[in-house]
Amino acid sequence: QVQLVESGGGLVQAGGSLRLSCAVSGSIFNLYGMGWYRQAPGKQREFVASISSGGSTTTYADSVKGRFTISRDIAKNAADLQMNSLKPEDTAVYYCNARRGRESSWGQGTQVTVSS
Repeated sequence: QVQLVESGGGLVQAGGSLRLSCAVSGSIFNLYGMGWYRQAPGKQREFVASISSGGSTTTYADSVKGRFTISRDIAKNAADLQMNSLKPEDTAVYYCNARRGRESSWGQGTQVTVSS
């Protein structure tokens, strides 16, 4: 089973930027579609962005389109999420997901806090 470790969270002012990274180990990175999800306090986990195993297809939640960019870094075996123009409503724990067929793995999450 693939192992995922997120990094890059932190505290930032509204309008600022953060870059999250999800390091993948334990299997062949290019076999997995990658995604980012988030969960705010008292809310359900929601989809943020995904990228196909080959990197050719990306999908975004409407709430982050034009502000967030998901990418794959083959050299690092990582999936990154560049977050620009952050808003207080982006505050959440962000989770990385790796998916291949029925196999789905999650990281432990990284906190992102956006102050107004």
